[in-house]
Amino acid sequence: MSQRDNPASEPTDFIRTLIRDDLVAGKNDGRVVTRFPPEPNGYLHIGHAKSICLNFGIAGEFPGAVCHLRFDDTNPSTEDPEYVESIQRDIRWLGFDWEERRFFASDYFEIFYRHAVYLIERGLAYVCSLSEEEIRAYRGTVTEAGRNSPDRDRPVAENLDLLERMRAGEFADGTYTVRAKIDMASANMKMRDPLLYRIRHVDHYRTGDAWPIYPMYDFAHCLSDEQEGITHSLCTLEFENNRDIYDWVLDHVQTTYRPVQIEFARLNISFTVLSKRKLLELVQGGYVEGWDDPRMPTLSGYRRRGYTPEAIRAFCDRIGVAKSNSTVDVAQLEHAIRDDLNPKVKRVLTVLDPLRVVIVNYPEEGEEALEAPYFPHDVPGDETRPLPFSRELWIERTDFAEDPPKGFHRLAPGREVRLRYAYFIRCEEVVKDPETGEVVELRCTYDPATRGGAAPDGRKVKGTIHWVSAHHAQGIEVRLYDRLFTIERPDLAEEDFKAYLNPHSLVVHDRAKAEPSLATAEPGERFQFERHGYFYLEPESTTDERRVFNRIVSLRDSWAKKTAAPQATERTSKEERKPPTAPAPPVERVWSDEQRAALERYRRAFGLPDGIAEVLTAEPIAGRLFERAIAAHDAPLPIANWIVNEALRVVKERGEEDLPFGGAEIGELVARIEDSTLSGRAAKEVFAAMAAGEGRPDAIIETKGLGQIADEGTLGKVVDEVLAAHPKEVAEYRAGKTALFGFFIGQVMQKTGGAANPALTRALLERALSPS
Repeated sequence: MSQRDNPASEPTDFIRTLIRDDLVAGKNDGRVVTRFPPEPNGYLHIGHAKSICLNFGIAGEFPGAVCHLRFDDTNPSTEDPEYVESIQRDIRWLGFDWEERRFFASDYFEIFYRHAVYLIERGLAYVCSLSEEEIRAYRGTVTEAGRNSPDRDRPVAENLDLLERMRAGEFADGTYTVRAKIDMASANMKMRDPLLYRIRHVDHYRTGDAWPIYPMYDFAHCLSDEQEGITHSLCTLEFENNRDIYDWVLDHVQTTYRPVQIEFARLNISFTVLSKRKLLELVQGGYVEGWDDPRMPTLSGYRRRGYTPEAIRAFCDRIGVAKSNSTVDVAQLEHAIRDDLNPKVKRVLTVLDPLRVVIVNYPEEGEEALEAPYFPHDVPGDETRPLPFSRELWIERTDFAEDPPKGFHRLAPGREVRLRYAYFIRCEEVVKDPETGEVVELRCTYDPATRGGAAPDGRKVKGTIHWVSAHHAQGIEVRLYDRLFTIERPDLAEEDFKAYLNPHSLVVHDRAKAEPSLATAEPGERFQFERHGYFYLEPESTTDERRVFNRIVSLRDSWAKKTAAPQATERTSKEERKPPTAPAPPVERVWSDEQRAALERYRRAFGLPDGIAEVLTAEPIAGRLFERAIAAHDAPLPIANWIVNEALRVVKERGEEDLPFGGAEIGELVARIEDSTLSGRAAKEVFAAMAAGEGRPDAIIETKGLGQIADEGTLGKVVDEVLAAHPKEVAEYRAGKTALFGFFIGQVMQKTGGAANPALTRALLERALSPS
């Protein structure tokens, strides 16, 4: 059976594969400890959600694994308790909890300081008097080595004295810094004597004025991980070059644990900016209402707009985890919320821009109760709601055209349409305001024989419109939220990104009408307004006299796409604030038709996560390799992971013509992994040899002796030998010290040179260690 016929139930990506390999090898005594380390200088956004779901998700997937929440609060000039509270609130709303495992980098200030003293005492750090501009000038360029600071060889005693005086608050900001003494000629410019400490006479929100010096991120990050016993420190790709500093610091200070930094692709999402600096600029400039404005990509903004945590978690699962950066279409996030809400929210009729309709042949005082389903036919359940009908109705102004264009199938003079769940009506007369010429009322007739929306004589109508009984209607305010920007990548705009703000990102209808069932809606409840989208009764703005519904996401409406300009009756929010100074260009498409077809095929036919599918679509060579690889071995997801996370880097370095392997070889490699004859770690060694042009996978495996021992008899003897050699550990394990299981796996791996099949090793050990 192929993988797409039987997809794995657990997430598969290079990070989880690495963690599983570490567990099999007995690393970290079988512990898995991750951390989510936000800086409390802003509100969390959708990019943070990906990291939260990854770190906390891993903690929930592996037995005994945990995730820490740690606030990286080493820059007091931008941090605030408000952000600490908002971050905790957002993580809990997303569905995760850190229990007692909440930490602050500021808890370790004394520890960081002692490590700095240790480095100075061993001649590995020094106090530098260069200014920020001078440090930048001395650093050199990518092609030019840097120059040593004049203070680089300052005597240890003098460095220690200056450091102590820095801590005592004797010097002004910028007077001195503490720098690591590494290599001013390093190809990685981050390693050219990076800063460890700087002077900041700013009160810290937790430590007050106790510290006039604060550690840099690269110094505090790795030491915080070490202090907490983090095993897998997951960072986004922009920190890849910082990993050298991370490792250097841990190599040169006294440590108990040795965490490992692993980088993954950050989330870039179309029509959105995720830079905290730019989001803060929108807030402070009054372009949005605040961090929780429903148009903002912050978790608090999504929550206020009506997004569900389930939808955001599903979105993060769909896009997957990769090593190569790509941009995710914001439509994928919108799909996730529609998929989540569609089966569980009630349908109601609303009219946003009402136009009065009088049914002239309906009794003047008459009314009746029709019935309509709350849920679509494909959702289990037969719950219905009463729908009152009377002589006077409200319909959408956009559902009438006095001079209808071609393709318009709604109401027009002399034309018959269907009222949803009700009757056929025909427009007989149009009443206008004598001064403005605006249509104010339509006089129509109805056919009593069409109750329920079908004609007994079999005649058909092309249009169906929605309506609300005027006598029974509830007045509501409806806010239509849309994408905040009009171009796909506003974060890459050469000019001011605010020039591309969408002037119609919020349109308010404060005279909207709704069917009476909405009168009992509870704040925080969600609905589908038929034909308009999914809506949320906002608790923050709703009062007894005013009910405000936010549009969470729109429905697909082919006619609405033809109507580019907003109606004259719509009121655009924030006109009194700071509108864009340049006209907004038209919305750009993210993919061509051909690319969209390919993207859909990767998702539907092969079941690939959105992030992986996007890379294969955006990189044609990756797509070609994938097609050739699955022809050799039908395992789409593992193959796609290898191409995106490993092969693509080689392709970009060498080009397709000089590539020493093809898709078939990748398929063969994955086949060996899946039939348990090659471990994940050995597979990377094989792939490196393939990239070096050393041949096909099978030949490399045989030459290097990398194949796995998967024979139960052979491996069983090794397991018996390991247990016989460690009777004390066996007794302790059977007495309840189950963490030793990783130790036994490590011993088997060591004895076989890493060739033991992990799954078989685990099964044999479990059997041998179980009480007899």
